[in-house]
Amino acid sequence: MFTIIKKESLNPTVTRMVIHAPFVARKAEPGQFIIFRAHEDSERVPLTIADFDREAGTVTIIYQIVGGSTMELDAMNEGEALCDFVGPLGVATHTAGLRKVAVVGGGVGCAIAYPVTKKLHDLGAEVHAVVGFRNKDLVILEDEFRAASDKLVMMTDDGSYGEKGLVTAALEKLIQEGNEYDEVIAIGPLVMMKFVCAVTRKYGVKTVVSMNPIMIDGTGMCGGCRLTVGGETKFACVDGPDFDGHLVDFDEAMKRASMYREFEQHAREAGCNLLSKEVK
Repeated sequence: MFTIIKKESLNPTVTRMVIHAPFVARKAEPGQFIIFRAHEDSERVPLTIADFDREAGTVTIIYQIVGGSTMELDAMNEGEALCDFVGPLGVATHTAGLRKVAVVGGGVGCAIAYPVTKKLHDLGAEVHAVVGFRNKDLVILEDEFRAASDKLVMMTDDGSYGEKGLVTAALEKLIQEGNEYDEVIAIGPLVMMKFVCAVTRKYGVKTVVSMNPIMIDGTGMCGGCRLTVGGETKFACVDGPDFDGHLVDFDEAMKRASMYREFEQHAREAGCNLLSKEVK
């Protein structure tokens, strides 16, 4: 029984859930993910682990309500149980030996960036976090980032909170100020990660990105999550989700991701109709 212990709205479109999943919590590490099914007839959906508590046996997930499956999940409440909650899957983010790191998060990708930031901080690394959102109303996890980083730069596209501008500009400013990072870790929309890599490439800074293509089985057999990295085909579910950002073919990844927008729209509309009928 994967019971929902706690459900909390972080902003109008993002929700945090704490799930009782002791076997997953026992082995989970930052950067890994789970695959859940809300109900027996639901589709399989991957979500990155946002946090975990080994003693309590819980795993935290943070999701954006964007399609039918996340709408279905968000309709569930504390005390109810998910049908499946499988994990941890994927390769954990490499953190050992890093002394100074910049973690760049964008939008709901900050839910993935936070546990990495926390792990690096706990290991004694100097961590500079740069997090960006479209506006003040969409900001999440500010207190958590502030507690886990030596320096926090908040950015919003419209300037309604923190500094106005893009995370790429804030990162480049930090580099130009003389900060020498062992590594930059970027997690967020594909276009954001692409341009973060364009910045760091100029300065020769190693950059790791977390990729989240369409995924079905989570074992590498379906091939749905394939990417081109350094001219070779890789599978995000078993080879990643972290990859050398300077080797990722972002244009191909963005093209493949856009192929499913029409299907996602249909699923969202179907979910709205289903939930409205249940409410009646």
